[in-house]
Amino acid sequence: MSTIPNPGDQRPLVGKVAIVTGASRGIGQAIAVRLAQMGAGIAAVATSAERCADTVAQCRAVGVPAEAFGVDVAESAAVDELVKRIAAQMGGVDILINNAGITRDGLLLRMSEEDFDRVVDVNLKGTFNFVKSAARLLMKVRGRIVNISSVVGITGNAGQVNYAASKAGVIGLTRSVAKELAGRGVTVNAIAPGYIETDMTAAIDPAAAAKLSEAIPLGRIGRADEIAAAVAFLVGPGGDYLTGQTIVVDGGLSL
Repeated sequence: MSTIPNPGDQRPLVGKVAIVTGASRGIGQAIAVRLAQMGAGIAAVATSAERCADTVAQCRAVGVPAEAFGVDVAESAAVDELVKRIAAQMGGVDILINNAGITRDGLLLRMSEEDFDRVVDVNLKGTFNFVKSAARLLMKVRGRIVNISSVVGITGNAGQVNYAASKAGVIGLTRSVAKELAGRGVTVNAIAPGYIETDMTAAIDPAAAAKLSEAIPLGRIGRADEIAAAVAFLVGPGGDYLTGQTIVVDGGLSL
């Protein structure tokens, strides 16, 4: 007889290990800490392990194992070795959160090939690299994958052709991988955040930020913990029957 999960259980991820890329700050850090609060051990990944020191400290503070790792997500061989190392060191991999991403904005006619390629390599190829490297481990445990896309990958945005293309690609990758891994019980979903309060958006001119807030039906920029809450739903008991979906968390901006 199947057991119905208790939605009131605040630590449903005890005994599981989650890889979170781009975990040094902002959305990635908020996701790592939220999953730690749910009981998961955390492998916090950034371009260098040192950058994740604060994230690891916050995760350990809630009583879970947490370690920091450094890698260039665009380097497939390095990612493959890292995933093997994480699995050996932490006892497996149950959850993969692909959050690592960069921007190199510019209008189409002024954008260099280098800036286009690097954004696609990190945001899209980096996601592919981790999904491919972790897939067999996740198939053994009916694991969960959540890829962080962007509302810009749905709506497009002037001055961000590279970023929009990479994030739209993440959505297509998510849907395709969901079909491939569903038979092994692995769910694969994406979250498309709107404008979220992070170090990246803090650089926006205050007047521009105010104008942006006015364009959002809910009247404010989102918070990193609100993206973390959506991830928590997808990797927790509530996400058991969702796969191939893109959840837009943007305050209504894309309506």
